[in-house]
Amino acid sequence: MDYKEYIEINPQVRFGKPCIKGTRISVGDVLGWLASGMTIEEILSDFPQLNRDQILACLAYSADRERKTTIAI
Repeated sequence: MDYKEYIEINPQVRFGKPCIKGTRISVGDVLGWLASGMTIEEILSDFPQLNRDQILACLAYSADRERKTTIAI
């Protein structure tokens, strides 16, 4: 999945946090909901403007960021 189709960083939206395009819903919001135990179906029910691919794009974005993170020791 190419998360860039669904995720954007705009300094004018949510202080430049990565968000789902066309919304003010941040990647962090979605990850937090999933981490708290919400299912994709529950998120879609609560936020009908979202679709499954957008939620999966949040996970792909997070995985990509994790792969690129380096720690100086």
